Amino acid sequence: MDFGGMMTTQNVDEIDQRKKLLRKEAKKNRAEAYEHNPDAAERLCKRLFEAIPLPAQAVVSAYWPLGDELDPMPLLQTLYDKGFKPVLPVMLGAGKPLIFRSWAPGDALDDAGFGTKEPGVDKQELEPDILFVPLLAFDRAGYRLGYGGGFYDRTLDKLRAKKAVTAIGVAYAGQEMPTVIRGPYDQPLNYIVTEQEVIVSPDSISH
Repeated sequence: MDFGGMMTTQNVDEIDQRKKLLRKEAKKNRAEAYEHNPDAAERLCKRLFEAIPLPAQAVVSAYWPLGDELDPMPLLQTLYDKGFKPVLPVMLGAGKPLIFRSWAPGDALDDAGFGTKEPGVDKQELEPDILFVPLLAFDRAGYRLGYGGGFYDRTLDKLRAKKAVTAIGVAYAGQEMPTVIRGPYDQPLNYIVTEQEVIVSPDSISH
């Protein structure tokens, strides 16, 4: 992605520092939402299928839930049951886009460190058409506050250069912020789905 010098290194550093401060607030908000919404995963799944048309048999990625992240695995199970092709992300190292390998209920997964798990090298590598993306916070413009590694932004940039993909943020309603600080490399989501509603990004048509 080439931004033609639109932002200086100082600008980017300032954005990064502001994001670090915002993450502390976002983590607190998510922890509170987790405590108050034990049935969020089931409610979110219902909202999703009511509001978002998903192409049949698409390759669909989710993530292995960590801590108080909203658990996408009930959703992935439902997608599997409906004939979609689920995949889970695999990290190749800092600064590199994710790859994705096939997953089915009951599959053994490798320990990927930091409490997460991923399919092993024996599983088929596929490029997702739909990505369910974790986040710390979101806004109604379709932007997310991530963890700072840039994995999903790099991945979406790479995939969108090849084909049309749909990125769907998975969150508790309590993770919403009025505005998420954006950097020059931040990729917009097409939708955010919570236990309360589905939010359509203004950029969803152009991506």
